[in-house]
Amino acid sequence: MPARKVTRSVHEGARDLTREITASDAFLVSSRQRKKIEMLFAHLKRILKLDRLRLRGAKGAKDQFHLATAAQNLRKLAKTRPRPGLAPA
Repeated sequence: MPARKVTRSVHEGARDLTREITASDAFLVSSRQRKKIEMLFAHLKRILKLDRLRLRGAKGAKDQFHLATAAQNLRKLAKTRPRPGLAPA
């Protein structure tokens, strides 16, 4: 049986670089941060119904986004604050 020659792809250098980057600690930190941001946007779209703009124009869209993010921040703040009358666990 003749030995087959395996050719290397012209894109293998880019693949090697990608593998090297994804193995780094900085990539893992960046990935976690990106996931948190994506979860916030998913929450805005699913829970706060920001999937469709209800105010017209660029200024209206900006105002609607600011109101939704303010509501999101208030919810997050309320979760961090201890409720009165409840003993801490």
